This record gives sequence, C-alpha cells and structure tokens, in this order.
Amino acid sequence: MKKILNIVLGVLFAITVAMLLWAVVSGGAEVAISWNLIWGYILVVLAIAGVIGAAIGDTVKSPAGLKKTLLAVVLVVIIVGAAVGYAMSHELVITNSAGGVFDDPFELIVSETGILVTYIVAAASLLTTLYVEVRNLFK
Repeated sequence: MKKILNIVLGVLFAITVAMLLWAVVSGGAEVAISWNLIWGYILVVLAIAGVIGAAIGDTVKSPAGLKKTLLAVVLVVIIVGAAVGYAMSHELVITNSAGGVFDDPFELIVSETGILVTYIVAAASLLTTLYVEVRNLFK
C-alpha cells in the first residue's frame, strides 16, 4: 500500500510541476491559470478526502489510533483555517490577460486558499521526505 501511495504522490507532484511550468511558459495565459486553479481545487478535495478516509480507516482498524487520527484532522483544520484567514486578511484584485480584473471575493479567497494549502502540503511533503531520508542515513 505504501508503494502505491508513493507512486500516486509522485504522479500528483509531476502533474503539479507540469501545470506550473505550463503557466510560466505560457506567460500567465488565462487558460493555463484557470487550469492551475482547477488543479488546485482538485488537490484540496483529494487532501480532504484522504484525511477523512485515513481517519475512518484508522479508527476502524485500531480504535487506539484515534488520538493520531484526531491530531491529523486538527492539523488539516488548522492549515486550511490559516490559509483562509490569510486569504481574507487582504484585499485581492487580480488582473487578467484581457485587461479586466477578477474581483469576486469568494472566488479569490477560495483560489488563494487552495494555492496556499497546496504550497504548504508540497513543502511539508518535501521536508518530510528529506527528514526521513536523512534519518535513514544514520540508521
């Protein structure tokens, strides 16, 4: 199962990098940015589903592991709450390629929250991988 999850993580990371490169290479084309936002939404939904699925699976498998499950859920709530709080803390107006602006506050907050959570999860994944590999060197 761990091998399958590592493969899935690698595929998701590769897709994210490809999407970001597409947005950069295209010069911030509206289509590329829109698809990146949709990808961000998909990652947020997958993260939420993964946490809920893991919580239910751990609870069914081992009721003693409920403390770790609750800790994971609390951590997700804190990360998403912090991202929403940061997104709501400043006024967002984003110009598009046609010279207009994206000014719907709800869409902008959801978009920025998804992007921030994606950045946090990517950074946490990289730091965790680095920590585990360094720890394995000294075993």
